Amino acid sequence: MNYLASIGSYAIMIVETFKKPTKWPIMRSLILKEIDELIYGSMGIIIFISFFIGGVVAIQTALNISNPLIPKNLIGFATRQSVILEFAPTFTSIIMAGKVGSYITSSIGTMRVTEQIDALEVMGVNALNYLVFPKIIAMLLYPFVVAIAMYVGILGGWIAGVFGGFSSSADFIEGLQLDFIPFHVMYSFIKSVVFAFIIATVPSYHGFYMKGGALEVGKASTVSFVWTSVVIIVMNYILTQLLLG
Repeated sequence: MNYLASIGSYAIMIVETFKKPTKWPIMRSLILKEIDELIYGSMGIIIFISFFIGGVVAIQTALNISNPLIPKNLIGFATRQSVILEFAPTFTSIIMAGKVGSYITSSIGTMRVTEQIDALEVMGVNALNYLVFPKIIAMLLYPFVVAIAMYVGILGGWIAGVFGGFSSSADFIEGLQLDFIPFHVMYSFIKSVVFAFIIATVPSYHGFYMKGGALEVGKASTVSFVWTSVVIIVMNYILTQLLLG
């Protein structure tokens, strides 16, 4: 029953977030601040991890091709499919759930502990709209992060494959172009939009409704990361069945 109550509270929170909006001049500055902290601040780690993930996929594919009849362009093909379909949208989202999600939960949780949220509500401000809505809007830019992760991941695979001596540049690029389905990119972006909403709202829920003191803020951050990751993985399965099944 606790899970059902939590799902209900989460749904109510989403509805309340879009009610009684904050004045636009204030909201604009809040949105720009969240874009800087949630999106721009995460670019470094996303680029770093995507580059090496692409390289690892290319190397592992090359090392598992033992039959000389299998064409070398399979390395580029496997790298493209792995990075676009799963690693860029899903693996990146799990990383964002740890980095961004923990930040969101701890920042909102600290405001709850220090009674800043209570002060907002006393002043007649919709605290959920003030705190959560800017994060949702900022995370709408998340597909751009996923697009960069795709590019960097494939670039990392190309560098690892070519300079590692596993494939020629022509074979790798031929593999990238082999049986390309444009909808796979759209599928990845659709997933990234759903994951972005989850990353913005699930940690916000755990931070906004937490109880206790400073110690509980750390516990709430851990719990929010676990549940955000679980929801992302479940939604990944559902979306894959709906869009590719």
